[in-house]
Amino acid sequence: MASAPHGDAAEVRNAAPPAKRASAPITEADIRAEFAHHDGSVARVNNGTFGCCPASVLAARARWQRLFLSQPDAFYFDSLQPGLARSRAAVAAAVGACDASEVSLVDNATTAAAIIMQHVAWSFAEGVFARGDVVLMLHYTYSSVKNSIHAYVVRAGATVVEVPLPFPVASPGAVVAEFRTALALAKAGGRSVRLAVIDHITSMPSVLLPVKELVAICREEGVDKVFVDGAHAIGQVPIDVRDIGADFYTSNLHKWFFCPSAVAFLHIRKDDPVAKQLHHPVVSSEYGNGLPMESAWIGVRDYSAQLVVPDAVDFMSRFEGGVEAISRRNHDKVIEMGTMLAEAWGTFLGSPPEMCGSMAMVGLPGCLAIESGGDAMRVRDMLRNEFKVEVPIFHNSRSVEEGQELAKDAKGDQVSGYVRISHQVYNVREEYETLRDAVHKLVLDGFSCSKMRPSGKALSN
Repeated sequence: MASAPHGDAAEVRNAAPPAKRASAPITEADIRAEFAHHDGSVARVNNGTFGCCPASVLAARARWQRLFLSQPDAFYFDSLQPGLARSRAAVAAAVGACDASEVSLVDNATTAAAIIMQHVAWSFAEGVFARGDVVLMLHYTYSSVKNSIHAYVVRAGATVVEVPLPFPVASPGAVVAEFRTALALAKAGGRSVRLAVIDHITSMPSVLLPVKELVAICREEGVDKVFVDGAHAIGQVPIDVRDIGADFYTSNLHKWFFCPSAVAFLHIRKDDPVAKQLHHPVVSSEYGNGLPMESAWIGVRDYSAQLVVPDAVDFMSRFEGGVEAISRRNHDKVIEMGTMLAEAWGTFLGSPPEMCGSMAMVGLPGCLAIESGGDAMRVRDMLRNEFKVEVPIFHNSRSVEEGQELAKDAKGDQVSGYVRISHQVYNVREEYETLRDAVHKLVLDGFSCSKMRPSGKALSN
């Protein structure tokens, strides 16, 4: 098959005409209608895992899918690349990129991480980096990204140093102190730190990190490259990639930016020579034409999620103040709901409000005895299946591993488990009250995770 038509110069030419978009300010009734496809019987306080997509954006996606199905050749030659160019331009405007040429659209942050780790692995294999050079990552780096580091970079000869972040965390300064200590360890003996992987918002536990300050520390200390994993960031917090100053920045658009699954972006400065050395792991006819074009054609597949970014932007523009106002309200509401839960359960938030975006960690009563990752998953399953509440549960193994005393609840029991609650525009207070009451019932019934563990099995994380 011939190469896909090249794109950014012909951005709108021949693209499928968008349907007429509503511009009227959105109402509460409109919001309910946009998310009427959600299961109304479930208290869905877990936007952070899979995100959400309004009906108007889903309708736009369906139009793209039908356009492809009706005449695939015309779609491929005339519509696909101009449409993707518009989406890249929308992302560039949203994150402060110089222009759309700095933005590549990929499936998710995991794919973006693979692109970066593949490049770092090649640098080891080709002798640019020396065996034993260091990759620095956080202890709470997302598991898929950790696996990518090990699958690509450690196999190629890198040494990994982890930053042991505290949790619960009291202030950004506590994170900065641990980061400086770990970076000094990474540089010990004259080792070169080739890459630092920094989360903008960690997944579990969810903590908003002082990412700009951490990137600046890397610059001061001579770290070669910095990759910021902002998987949860866009739509939760403002992003200005030039101000943050990382070499590589990625975020999922299907979590908090109202796009359907699955689409993310990867930003690389166009003046960085490395930009021409990055390649998509799926090699297609576009190989060598630059990462934005390589990512824009990885063979026949459904590209509709990537094509509706402008429609998601239009949806957010219906809210007074746009995405910035949405994120501020979500932040305020998640802190309000988290505080309500903590007061009801006699516990506390896992981080101060300034270290939360639209997600917050709330301690669970210690009497639930969540002592492993397996316990956490069993409680999550119970809340879903018996109480119709969808919320992730976190077991705080780090303090146990380091021999630190766990914080205690109002009854003096050690708090080892947390819920990670999210707030998005569709959420209502009653959903958090359902979660509150479900946990109250477990406590009143004398529930303990020890009663659910498989007989004879040791605790495992």
